[in-house]
Amino acid sequence: MKKAAIFDLDGTLSDSIMSMKYSGDKTMAEFGYGPFSVQDYKYFVGDGAANLVKRALIKGGDTELTHFEAAYARYKEIFQANCMYQVKPYEGIPELLEELKKRGMKIAVLSNKPHHATVDVIESLFGKGYFDVVQGQVDGVPIKPDPAGVFRILDKFGLTADEVLYMGDTATDMKTGKAAGAFTVGVLWGFRNRKELEEGHADAIIAHPLELLKYCE
Repeated sequence: MKKAAIFDLDGTLSDSIMSMKYSGDKTMAEFGYGPFSVQDYKYFVGDGAANLVKRALIKGGDTELTHFEAAYARYKEIFQANCMYQVKPYEGIPELLEELKKRGMKIAVLSNKPHHATVDVIESLFGKGYFDVVQGQVDGVPIKPDPAGVFRILDKFGLTADEVLYMGDTATDMKTGKAAGAFTVGVLWGFRNRKELEEGHADAIIAHPLELLKYCE
């Protein structure tokens, strides 16, 4: 029986693509690139801010990434001030979380977004204390797909990986859950597509949040 669910933040719980586009376009404009489409940003995102900036720069023409360090620093500054720009929970997510809580399951967030920003987004969307654990990127913990963040959450829950569902919308998320030994569930309402989730060897792929409930037993 599954006793907990660990969720990726962006693209899984929250639709944050416009906040990333807003900050990304402002950053790229300072270096003479962009703006880019929402579809472009759905490709740029998924593996952390550093990769978003790299992909945007390359798309803009800086194939040697000569501006990467400066652009990455600037993106982080802009995003920190605008991390909640047009961010909202995906349809069906609040109902799913409430049902998991009714069943006595613990819920956690694991994100490559900096910890303070992860907490800010979660508390703005769901309130303080709603999730049992919120884990963003902190010094000393490798980013996904390294499973270290999952193991930190499992330790806090006192659970083993086979008691946990791991949800995300990218191949990186699937690799993270797989590396930790959890049952991985890819979602189709996020930034990526079925092909990427299949390439990440998702154990299950769902199109609506409430479909997760059939994997909780």
